[in-house]
Amino acid sequence: MSTWTPLESNPEVLTKYIHKLGVSPSWSITDVIGLDEELLAMLPQPVKALILLFPISDAYEKHRAEEHERIKSAAEPLKTPADLFYMRQFTHNACGTVALIHSVANNKDIDIGDGVLKNFLKSCANMSPDERGQALEKDKAFTEDHQMLAQEGQTDAGNYETVIHHFISLVNIDNTLYELDGRKSYPINHGKTSDETFLPDAARVCKEFMARDPDDMRFTVLALTATQE
Repeated sequence: MSTWTPLESNPEVLTKYIHKLGVSPSWSITDVIGLDEELLAMLPQPVKALILLFPISDAYEKHRAEEHERIKSAAEPLKTPADLFYMRQFTHNACGTVALIHSVANNKDIDIGDGVLKNFLKSCANMSPDERGQALEKDKAFTEDHQMLAQEGQTDAGNYETVIHHFISLVNIDNTLYELDGRKSYPINHGKTSDETFLPDAARVCKEFMARDPDDMRFTVLALTATQE
């Protein structure tokens, strides 16, 4: 398993990254300064995804293990939409890139020109989530772009052996709110949503993460939004 330099939760750097990958300049990564209704209303519209950066704590790992067993042992097999793009993460510190891929690939109306991301999505369209994770690890162009942009953050990108934070994406697929996390074996269904309610619905899920570690302030929320004019 290879190791990448972790991405910083810096909207400017992440916006530059998705544009380098081929995403149209009409879209950007934006800071979410708060999850209250009036603060969410300040975000540029439309909002296509929320991206949560959170600490991997003992409480979270306990929740993740219990969630996995509950889904695995469910009487009904897990069903997900055929057009949901999901991939596993097998590269250390690639969670930021995986979250960005999940955010863009599951919003078909976001234009991606010819480039690294379009080539990757095309090449792994018929692969399993595990195969997609392995393909990312072997993708030289993706590796180079990630490493280049990871060096542009404000913190010491070289000091990444002790990274204990993780990026995930929250998206609306066919009016269902999904949590997409490359460390998990399955997409997580968080119930019904809509274009009108997606933002408060996704914010609710972010608050659930925070509630599991109420004394930890190391949470960051970002959004994939229309570029503000």
